[in-house]
Amino acid sequence: MADDYTTRIPAAANRAPPAPEFPWPEGHRCALMPAFDVDGESVWLAFDALSERRLVSRSYGGYEARVGIPKILEALAQRQIKATFFVTGWALDAHPALCESIVKSGHEVAHHGYWHQRPEPGQVELMREELEKGLDAMKRVLGVTPVGYRAPYGENVAELLAMLAERSFLYSSSWRDDIRPYRHLLDNGEAGPIEIPVNFSFDDWGYGLTHRHSPRTLMPRGHVMSIWKDEMDQTREWGGVVSMVMHPQVSGRPKGYMIMTEFLDYALSQKDIWIATGEQIARHHAACEQMARST
Repeated sequence: MADDYTTRIPAAANRAPPAPEFPWPEGHRCALMPAFDVDGESVWLAFDALSERRLVSRSYGGYEARVGIPKILEALAQRQIKATFFVTGWALDAHPALCESIVKSGHEVAHHGYWHQRPEPGQVELMREELEKGLDAMKRVLGVTPVGYRAPYGENVAELLAMLAERSFLYSSSWRDDIRPYRHLLDNGEAGPIEIPVNFSFDDWGYGLTHRHSPRTLMPRGHVMSIWKDEMDQTREWGGVVSMVMHPQVSGRPKGYMIMTEFLDYALSQKDIWIATGEQIARHHAACEQMARST
């Protein structure tokens, strides 16, 4: 019989223990990480290479640079919010001035692959290339060495997690298996990056983008706001973190922009929510780990 998962004793996908309940800074009850995945046209090219010549399909991603990101940066500045932008290397090379504007506005720029290729088991060299080319683009275009990583398509494998640790990434934000940050445990038993887990309810792609390759019914603003407020309110009760997965080609569109800004205003009105970048959240978690070890 072939050696596959059906022939072995079941094992949990995550070796790390449940997240510790460290306190949030300054008496806050929970955290909110406003985060944007800047895919540009790379997400459409990764989906189908023929899209290089399908200019209308590519224009979905092109909207980010023309309208979406400038509008989002304007909204964040008005609210004095700093966010995390997970940027593909392709977007950096195609739209360098736009990506420079993100950094100049004081936001965190983090790694999101190069071509937005999904990490797949066995494709170690492709994953290594995605990681290295993305790092090179960050350094070459922005002069930045990112500390955070979000996997394209929100997927990851053990080899890639080890690569992140080897390259001293502080944190990842891809997993869906907890409500609070935790420290990864690698297959070799060593400590890996901190994970700021994602709440899939806050991925705007499923609510606000439809396309002939993936047609879906768009959800009205009231429905999305109801979901987001309920998730945020209960996360506050549990003392967790909301890590958003917003896309400028969705939340930079008029209706998506209205939903995003209304939610951010709601979060700002709740004085016990710590609104922070991924780096801020991860460094706070690391400081709490250090304090726990010293006591």
